[in-house]
Amino acid sequence: MTAASLPASAQSGSVWRTHISALVVVGFAIGLLFARDVADMVAIWWTASTFQHCLFIPFLIGWLVQQRLPGVRALTPQPWAPGLAWMGLGAFAWLLGEAAGVALFRQGGVIVMMQGAVMALLGPVVSRGLAFPLFYAFFMVPFGEEIVPALQLLTAHLSMAMLALAGVPAHMEGVFITTPGGYFKVAEACSGAKFVIAMTAYGVLVANVCFRRWSRRILFVTGALTLSVIANGVRAFATMMVAQMHGIDAAKGFDHVLFGWLFFGIVIALVMAAAWPFFDRRPTDPWFDPAAMPSPSPRTMALGYAVPAAIALLAAAPAWSALSAVRQAALPDTVTLPNVPGWARSGAPQAYGWAPRFAGADRFLMGRYANAQGQVVDLAVVLYARQNEGRELVGFGQGAIAPDSAWAWTQPMPAPPGARGERITAPGPVVRDVMTFYRVGGVLTGSGTNVKLATLKVRLLGGDQRAVAVMISAEERAGQSAQAAMASFLRALGPVQDLADASAGIR
Repeated sequence: MTAASLPASAQSGSVWRTHISALVVVGFAIGLLFARDVADMVAIWWTASTFQHCLFIPFLIGWLVQQRLPGVRALTPQPWAPGLAWMGLGAFAWLLGEAAGVALFRQGGVIVMMQGAVMALLGPVVSRGLAFPLFYAFFMVPFGEEIVPALQLLTAHLSMAMLALAGVPAHMEGVFITTPGGYFKVAEACSGAKFVIAMTAYGVLVANVCFRRWSRRILFVTGALTLSVIANGVRAFATMMVAQMHGIDAAKGFDHVLFGWLFFGIVIALVMAAAWPFFDRRPTDPWFDPAAMPSPSPRTMALGYAVPAAIALLAAAPAWSALSAVRQAALPDTVTLPNVPGWARSGAPQAYGWAPRFAGADRFLMGRYANAQGQVVDLAVVLYARQNEGRELVGFGQGAIAPDSAWAWTQPMPAPPGARGERITAPGPVVRDVMTFYRVGGVLTGSGTNVKLATLKVRLLGGDQRAVAVMISAEERAGQSAQAAMASFLRALGPVQDLADASAGIR
């Protein structure tokens, strides 16, 4: 019996089996070549409370695909050459992330490669029918922690506004608020970031499932995120009010009970109750009309060529990364802190112990300096021969504050060109200002983004990969301004880039 004599349904089933088999092969190749990134994503889902909602995303994608199966079965898969371009874009994004040390780009690149595999092996018509599940896969990538500092400050300002309305006197310095009832810090966990990130994923899902009109979808997502931010401000304000009326111990218990997914569930219930009357998609509405889908694309290619081409694209990115890893310049055998005119090394103790954290640094030097005017400054010089995963100038837990320390970020502070300024606070309170200079690929900057771009350039194009961080810090003391002490030290030290280059052995 020839294929031509088979019933149309049998031919369609055979074609689908062939294409799904090819998709499984390419999917297995993605999982094998980028297993580290997949494992890192799953580990973050499991261990970081901010991203535990991501554990449900694969199941939601499966449900979304299952809902569309009746329409998808009526379509015919075909290899599609432009789908390889999307896969190549994902491989390039992964390479950029690997070169710059940005896990978000690597993990996002893996998702784009998976989407590209579907496009390349099932074709544009099927991919269009599965467009939302494919798009929704981006929510598997743990992203959004970059908004934490902004949300901390926003929550603090909202709390201050509500305290003013309640007639409670309060003073705010950065993310710290003092009231008659106690001294409060709007910590990272109190910023509401986990609510905003999870609500974004939930809001986008509901917008697709429950609404047909784009205007209502946009309004729903905007309203849900706005309510999440305001509700988190109310939670912080309520905690302070409980401290005001019943004491700080009662406030701690109140906060622990209210803060968490129970609170998030209450916010979701309010959002859904407000939006319910405006739902315009009925449960029986089809997700798409197969008959209205466009004709198959003329840009086809043989499946026997598509699969090897896809695997070759996938393998190119890690191959290039491995090639760049062999190029590495050596650091000097001995590195010492500089002699600074007018300043002498000091053994005076810190008011509260502080040291920056740079995991995996090849060299770490730190010393305390004092001058005749009584100003005291701490200097740290950190060197990497080559940055890679977990050993980088800019990353989670790297910099002025170690994740497990008692120090807390307070607010940004002024800094000279090429530096980043920030104020941090320890119990006491002890206030300390920190200036951070980064030197990579001939660039002096205080921007984490610029560090990543400079690292990306030298690793992709084969430049000098040695990287340096120089941190100058001082405590706020009675009669001694931290900013004034650091400015005086900088003038005596001279160009920071010269210190960085000399320490790394760059001539």
